[in-house]
Amino acid sequence: MTIDRRMLLGGMAGAAALGPFLALEKAMAAQAASAAPPANPSVEEQKAMAARHMGTMETVLGPGLWGKEEVAMLLYPGFTALDLVGPHYFFACMFGAKVHLVTTATPNAAVPSDLGLAIQPTTTMKDCPKDLDLIFIPGGTDGTMKVMNDPVAIAWLQDRASRARHVTSVCTGSMILGKAGLLKGKRATSHWAARNVLPDFGAIPVDARVVTDGKVTTGAGVSAGLDFGIALVAALRGKAYAEALMLQAEYHPEPPFPGGTMATTTPAVGGMMGEMFAPLESKFRAIAKQQG
Repeated sequence: MTIDRRMLLGGMAGAAALGPFLALEKAMAAQAASAAPPANPSVEEQKAMAARHMGTMETVLGPGLWGKEEVAMLLYPGFTALDLVGPHYFFACMFGAKVHLVTTATPNAAVPSDLGLAIQPTTTMKDCPKDLDLIFIPGGTDGTMKVMNDPVAIAWLQDRASRARHVTSVCTGSMILGKAGLLKGKRATSHWAARNVLPDFGAIPVDARVVTDGKVTTGAGVSAGLDFGIALVAALRGKAYAEALMLQAEYHPEPPFPGGTMATTTPAVGGMMGEMFAPLESKFRAIAKQQG
């Protein structure tokens, strides 16, 4: 039986959905007993093995094993896919959580990212649940600026954020939060190319991968979405659950060479990239000045 890794710690309820656990349980039992599992285990034996595994999970993960979080992740044309896909993996792996991919565009149409990777939404802003546990905004460039200038999208964000337990973003998604007035007086981060714009929205910029201030959590650029997703799972379900998902994803980054920040990138490359991204900061600042 093929095991879908995404199902091991996410989205299953009831004995009918425990199929992927059975093969895993049999392998674990065989290793412990140094003997092969029965060739044809009965339905009762399969259920017993699945129940033992679930019991172990409940012992290790505690009350954080099951939940019913309502999570909304905004999709808009030109978003950066990895900003969203990393956190989505961790959110969608939480037992019982419901993740809504909310489109600002045409209902039922896949939403293209800034590099052409299209993702299928599951709902519209109008039909998205009004009361959310977590609302998430990914970043981008031109697409992000269009959302910042979209009064309908900003009003939707302000409404849902007013009741959400966690208001969050990764990368330049923080610019959208800022435009909605959700970062005033808050410590926050963003992609390095836009971080200095945060004070224009009344925020306090922090050079860190993940920053939490009250119910607002922001992640730095693109790949920081993985750290961000793990941090939010820990906040929602506890450290043990987040640790289990880290292991499931084999999240233990070892880049082939130093880099990824201005402090660790060679001066020649850092200078070139800084010049290339300078106009982006200027464009975000121009939108910030439009604040009423």
